[in-house]
Amino acid sequence: MWHTPYDDPAHLGSLPDMLIGVAGALPDRPADISPADVRRLAELGLQGTNVKLGGPGEASDAELRHARRVIADAGLVIAQSNGAYGSLVGHSDADRRLGIDGLIAHMHATTVLGARTCYVRPGGLNPNGPWFGHPDHHLDATFDRALDSLRRTTRAAEDLGVVLAFEGHVLSTIDRPERVAAILDAIDSPALTFNLDPVNFIGSIWDAWRPNAVYDRLLDSARGRIVTAHWKDFIVQEELVLHVDEVVPGRGVVDHARWLQRLNAAEPHAWVLLEHLTLEQLAPAKQAVDAAMSRASLSWDPAP
Repeated sequence: MWHTPYDDPAHLGSLPDMLIGVAGALPDRPADISPADVRRLAELGLQGTNVKLGGPGEASDAELRHARRVIADAGLVIAQSNGAYGSLVGHSDADRRLGIDGLIAHMHATTVLGARTCYVRPGGLNPNGPWFGHPDHHLDATFDRALDSLRRTTRAAEDLGVVLAFEGHVLSTIDRPERVAAILDAIDSPALTFNLDPVNFIGSIWDAWRPNAVYDRLLDSARGRIVTAHWKDFIVQEELVLHVDEVVPGRGVVDHARWLQRLNAAEPHAWVLLEHLTLEQLAPAKQAVDAAMSRASLSWDPAP
């Protein structure tokens, strides 16, 4: 498996304490990102952001360069690009080829944008959306198609000098930490990393009440291959069937100090990206995560 200098405990004393950013807080089109939009994030103490790309080829190079310039002028880093494309697990090779080609188009956009990573979703078989469930998502054959697609996209990423960050979810074919490990073991390349999103892997009431075990399994599965993490919190609703809902960090069951401390020990270079929050929720979320960093005896490293 690919290793980084961060795997050597002897280096931990001199390494950064991670960086803090946000995903989903800027306008959906790169052309619409304004200095005021980015300045608002910088004023909250955020160091980085993601940028949405739309569909393949939807944003022109000029629009991408505009977004890159506006974000850099505010002192922020583009930690991740995120575009829409077809499924990587479709039944036919032609369907998957459309998804792969779309993702490769986003890799080209990522180089123009100057983003540190390009976000990868496996997609699915449910026509309502890439993260909606389908019984066939959990079959070995579906997972094998995801693995084949990721091999192909990783080869393209290596050629382009892009770092991919793939994500999983209990409703997707990458539905548990062991499948994350299987992908990273099979594709031993620095161009493929794991986008850590622990709340996505809460799949049972046992996991919900004891999420630390799920989190630790994810870290063990992807150690040395995590560059970005989508940071969230959740609660268990008082319903007659299981309902797990995301909430503002600090208002749910996640022990953020523990999770941040363990992430720092495993991946001290990682970007922590607050996700699925309104602009009004960003300030309290940032405050809660800052307080958790303090409890963990950590502080955010200065942005590169």
